[in-house]
Amino acid sequence: MNNKHHMGLRTLNRVSNTAIYILLIVISIIWLIPFIFIVLQSFRVESTYQVGYVIPHQWGWQNYINLWNSDFKRWYLNTFIIALAAAVLVTVIQLCMSYTLSRFRFKLRGPLMRFMLILGMFPGMLTMIILYRVLSDLGLTQANAVPGLILVSVASSGMGYYVSKGFFDTIPKSLDEAARVDGATRAQVLYKIILPLSKPIVIYTILTAFMGPWGDYVFARYVAMGTSAGYNVAVGMYSWLTNDQIARMYTTFCAGGVIVAVPVTILFLCLQKYYVEGVTGGAVKG
Repeated sequence: MNNKHHMGLRTLNRVSNTAIYILLIVISIIWLIPFIFIVLQSFRVESTYQVGYVIPHQWGWQNYINLWNSDFKRWYLNTFIIALAAAVLVTVIQLCMSYTLSRFRFKLRGPLMRFMLILGMFPGMLTMIILYRVLSDLGLTQANAVPGLILVSVASSGMGYYVSKGFFDTIPKSLDEAARVDGATRAQVLYKIILPLSKPIVIYTILTAFMGPWGDYVFARYVAMGTSAGYNVAVGMYSWLTNDQIARMYTTFCAGGVIVAVPVTILFLCLQKYYVEGVTGGAVKG
């Protein structure tokens, strides 16, 4: 009876696992269809407008050549500069804030955390007008939108301490105390002991900080205000979809979408393990 029961459980597990895998494969195929369509359209050279078929009749690199000869290079460089600067600065500020709130105990610690939590509930759209006025007064709009967008991306980064703090809370404080007894400063404890043990949360913070500016459209368009020199790729490529340009720029737009997706895809494929560990590790404690 026991053997039959175990065999029945094994068969049930195999069937359920097979059904789950089939479902996941179907979902993955559905999710990948738009991306496959964009890749195929980027190699279509017989026409530049939207067509009713997916497989190109003529293949070539002309759309990528057109992309290289357009303003896309400037837009891509702007986006990369913003995303890279934000990734570095946001990571440093956010991890320092998280370590401080995790390890230090001071009088206003609780009210400060609650204040940042409540403040973070308000959508950023509410501040767009005043932020634009401030950036405009500083000369950081339109052609100078890149440093303005970097400033906005970094300004409130300390408020995103939640996941990182939760991860730091899981690291025993006895390590800090032992290092302090040996004469290490607080900064040395963070950079030489805590951060090497926190690679998943560091990579998670870098990826999330990089992804925000990389895909930003609404605020980037608002700050650039129609000046091509200040566009990022999202704003610049959207300008190709106007009624007077889409007929000759559609396939070039698809090629640009492929180029934009490549670095992010590579990052996630290479760092997926650490990204998942950072999310799950930081969710243990708040």
